[in-house]
Amino acid sequence: MEFECSALSLWREALSSYSSRIQSLNKPNLVSLDDFYRNALPSLLHQRNPSPFMTTSELSDLMRWKLTRGKWRPRLLDFVSALDEAVVKSASQKAFQALPDISKAMSELTVLKGVGPATASAVLAAYAPDVAPFMSDEAMVAALGNSKDYTLKQYLLFVNKLQEKAKELTAEGETFTPSDVERALWSGAVGAKLPSSQSDPDLKTDKSKNPNKRKRKR
Repeated sequence: MEFECSALSLWREALSSYSSRIQSLNKPNLVSLDDFYRNALPSLLHQRNPSPFMTTSELSDLMRWKLTRGKWRPRLLDFVSALDEAVVKSASQKAFQALPDISKAMSELTVLKGVGPATASAVLAAYAPDVAPFMSDEAMVAALGNSKDYTLKQYLLFVNKLQEKAKELTAEGETFTPSDVERALWSGAVGAKLPSSQSDPDLKTDKSKNPNKRKRKR
């Protein structure tokens, strides 16, 4: 999926294929973790308005989703799972209240051990997908040309580009959020790696492994 593409039909197709791409990875529990992240967690967070927060258990499940969809790094999960409940609640509450100031919101979250910019972006995207997209490797490569620089500065550039693309696609007559753009880019990248025989959304493959090569802490 080329980021510069302006064909709404191709973006719609990539986004609608997201669930089948998740299945195609054949990773343990990824389907249920993705359902938690995209459906259950946002609902839980908004039920806590006007002072939404995230629990340590929810943050652990979010981290499990992030690592399963990408590269498994168990130490990060260990760090997050050991965080004090009150600390996670306070940090996430401050972050959500800081929105739409993404820079401030990210800073509130990255004080937590094990939570880098990419994980912080996933937290914000769960609560405000219309503002903050998840900082995935695939979408970073598509939008910025690389996925090696996991910094706040790089994330803000990423957010700006995805917000602009979301506005462009929405102007075409269909509502797209920055998070929709991220998922479409991720779906397109994963789909491009699938063998042609697996292009049918109903087929699954265990040949599609996500060869991410992250060297920096996320």
